[in-house]
Formats: sequence, structure tokens, C-alpha cells
Amino acid sequence: MIIPLTENQTECEYRHQWISEAAFYKAMSRDFEPGFELDDWLFAEREFVKELIANYHIVSAEDGGLTLVGIRRLAKLLGIKNTDTFDQKEELIHAIQIITQNHPCYDNHSLHHCNQDEPCLWRYDCKKLTAQHL
Repeated sequence: MIIPLTENQTECEYRHQWISEAAFYKAMSRDFEPGFELDDWLFAEREFVKELIANYHIVSAEDGGLTLVGIRRLAKLLGIKNTDTFDQKEELIHAIQIITQNHPCYDNHSLHHCNQDEPCLWRYDCKKLTAQHL
């Protein structure tokens, strides 16, 4: 669950706090057995990214769909540099998939076929964007 960003907290501080707390609870769940600290941290980072993307999808669905501004903000939160240089939603989503170590299925041509076997947080939006290009 994403904890809200406070007024006096930068996005970097927020990310660090969220991951730190999640890693702590992961360690606590295994009684703080030593030797798994890095695994706990990396697990928490992946969960943070999943939560951000899931939260973005919920908000964008409520607001009427994906926007370039919204995807730029998400990409920036995930650490992608120069998000203003991206002119298309598909390019940004592709960059997000790469930085989050997901198979980068998003591309700029409409003949792309989705790999239904792999889990994907973008499948619904991918199909909508692809349909717009047809």
C-alpha cells in the first residue's frame, strides 16, 4: 500500500522511506534472520514500483485514461531522466518497462502482438493505445 507523500518530503525521500519500511517488515516477517538484507531491499524496491504503476492505473482510469503528462510524472518518479523529451505515451511506457526490468513489449508500431503469457501491468492500456493507431 502506498503511503501518502507529505508536504515537506521530496519524492526521493518518500521513495526511500517507503522502501526502508517495506524492507523492515519483510525482514521482520522472517524474524530478522541475517544475510537477507539486500534481498529484502530489492524486494521492497520491486514492490514500490509495482504499487506506483498500479496506483497510476487506478488514477488514470478514474480520470479518463492515460495522459502524456501523467505518464511523464510516473516515469520521473521511477527515475527516468529527461521525461520531457518523450513525445509519445508509448515511448514513455517502453522506457518504464525497461527501467522496471519488465519485457519491453511497448513499441511504436500498431502491428505489435502482446505476449499474453507474461504478466504485464500495461496490457489493458497497451491494447487501447494500439487500437488508436489502427
